[in-house]
Amino acid sequence: MAVRIRMQRRGSKKKPFYAVVAADSKMPRDGRFLEKLGTYDPLKETDNVRFEMARIDHWIGIGAVPSDTVAGLIKKARGMESQAASV
Repeated sequence: MAVRIRMQRRGSKKKPFYAVVAADSKMPRDGRFLEKLGTYDPLKETDNVRFEMARIDHWIGIGAVPSDTVAGLIKKARGMESQAASV
């Protein structure tokens, strides 16, 4: 079973909201998933990415592959963590 970390669309028309999930790569975009790992709200100006980094690291450690978009969001979230730690 190939596991992907990807976004699952939520929200209503013209108001997107995404859940970041670990899912089997053969499942549909909004179909069954293994675990919810966080959220992404593109309409918010600040604090629009919330992840459980420990669980994301766990899934990546056992071979899950993040999608390109999620990989960018993870990178952004790690940058926000390091800024918060240095303040």
